[in-house]
Amino acid sequence: MLWNWNTIDACFISSSWHIRSHGMFAGSCIGIILLVMCLEFLRRAGQEYDRFLVRIHRQRVLAMQSTNNGTGGSVSARVSPTVFQQVVRAFLHLCQFAVAYFIMLLAMYFNGYIIICIFIGAFIGSFIFSWDTLNLGIGEDKLSSVSNEPTVCCG
Repeated sequence: MLWNWNTIDACFISSSWHIRSHGMFAGSCIGIILLVMCLEFLRRAGQEYDRFLVRIHRQRVLAMQSTNNGTGGSVSARVSPTVFQQVVRAFLHLCQFAVAYFIMLLAMYFNGYIIICIFIGAFIGSFIFSWDTLNLGIGEDKLSSVSNEPTVCCG
C-alpha cells in the first residue's frame, strides 16, 4: 500500500465497497466521520456505565449505613460488578474494540482523504462526547483527560 489521494475507483474493506462516483466517495467520507464519532460515543458510554455502577454501590452502602445507624463501616473504594453488569461492560468493550479495528483497517489503505476524515471524526467525537467536568483527582474519580485514555486498539 502506498499513500494516495484516489477518489474514483478506490476500493475499501471488500469488493462491494468500490467507489464509482464522487458522491459515493463523499458518502464514504461522511460515514467514516460518523463511525469515528461512534467510537468516541462508545468510550463515553463505557465511562458513564462505570460511573452508574459506582453510584449504585454508594447508594447501597449509604442505605446500609442508615439502617445500621451509621455503624455499618465505610464506603469501599472498590466495586465488584455483578455477572450481568460485567457482561454489559464487556459488550461495550467489544463494540469499542470492533469499531476501532474497523477504523484501523480503513486507515491502512493510506488514502489521505480517508485519514483526514478519521481525524475529523475523532475531533468532533471528542468535542461532543468528551465534554465532561474535570475532577483534578479530588475524591474517588480520576481526572478525565486525554492523557489518561489510550486508544482502544492499543491499550
